[in-house]
Amino acid sequence: MTDEVAAAVAQAHRRSWAQVLATTAHLTRDLGLAEECTQDAYARALQTWPVSGIPDRPGAWLTNVARNRALDVLRRESVFRRSLPLLVPEESVPGPEDALVEDDRLRLIFTCCHPALSPEAQIALTLRLVCGLSTAEVARAFLVPEATMAARITRAKKKISAARIPYQVPAPEQWGERVDAVLQVVHLIYTTGHTAPAGAHLLRRDLADSAVGLARTLHLLMPNDAGATALLALLVLVDARAATRTSATGRLLLLSEQDRTRWDRALIAEGVALLTEALRRHPPTRFAVQAAIAAVHAEAPSWAATDWAEIVGLYDVLVRLWPASAVVALNRAVAVGMRDGPQAGLDALEPLLSDPSLATYGYLSAARADFLRRLHRWAAAAEAYEEAIALTDNEVERRFLADRLSDVRRHRPA
Repeated sequence: MTDEVAAAVAQAHRRSWAQVLATTAHLTRDLGLAEECTQDAYARALQTWPVSGIPDRPGAWLTNVARNRALDVLRRESVFRRSLPLLVPEESVPGPEDALVEDDRLRLIFTCCHPALSPEAQIALTLRLVCGLSTAEVARAFLVPEATMAARITRAKKKISAARIPYQVPAPEQWGERVDAVLQVVHLIYTTGHTAPAGAHLLRRDLADSAVGLARTLHLLMPNDAGATALLALLVLVDARAATRTSATGRLLLLSEQDRTRWDRALIAEGVALLTEALRRHPPTRFAVQAAIAAVHAEAPSWAATDWAEIVGLYDVLVRLWPASAVVALNRAVAVGMRDGPQAGLDALEPLLSDPSLATYGYLSAARADFLRRLHRWAAAAEAYEEAIALTDNEVERRFLADRLSDVRRHRPA
């Protein structure tokens, strides 16, 4: 196998995994079988493409192989008729929502977010099946052992089959019971793409684009839903800055270093308009508050002109709406440090150091390291940067942290 083929298969995994799996699941009505056939298709690509060449449309090739593999299994085991009830009754007729939503990925997300599953299982299953993350990567996102996550995902898939959860976008009257979960997982898909958990690139454009597209579809389906409107506002406001997050050489650029003239002003205008619409409805959703924070950054003419007092105030609201999120508390502490100085930031971080959910969260160590660096506490800053590097798997972020570590070591007394 050549490096070119390996790279092509990896790229096809990033871009097409969800679509191949979702299309195959539409045929099999069995997520376990669909996942197995999708994995087989990628394995076949590794064997076939070095001989036949890389196809012009890798995603279509993989989908065709996965579907054929699924049909072979269904025919060989004579379970085609018996497998149909696993995810949708045989007599089911596609409704108008299915005609509107042509993207099988959205059906897959609604299936993963069925209320019969726990919130943790919904998110884990979405990361595994829709985002194509490995079980180990999903486990890192949840800060649990890989074996624990593997068991959780397996149980969720079995429950989908046992409960005969339909593989479809539900009727509008059923959206209420799972729309919040769907919005959360679309947001999670975007954040996973916005900063890849691991790998050589900061951004996974395929996941980010997929999430924005799904958010647009949800807004089209539910134009009067404040959560869907606010989620789309948040994603486009954040995505407006995507092109400036790394330098031409691939170095991570902080907000303070980014060229704001290159931010996508059309996306910012769209996001602000959507946010204004979402805020007309009360009470505000957490996505609306997050979008408002993103809007403050997007509309600031410069880093120095950023209204950190307003951002801290918005985080105060977000903490009340989302009290269980330690990450929100961390982001608020960082904003406090930007408003009131690095010592205030360190003080705000202090209560979070004993939070077990953040024990292996590299951004906590990185935030603490930055405040210590700004206070010229070089030895402590170096230790915090070393800890952040050990907890970070994305290579772009690791290089940034390593550069900062080198800087503080030059200042540290021998």
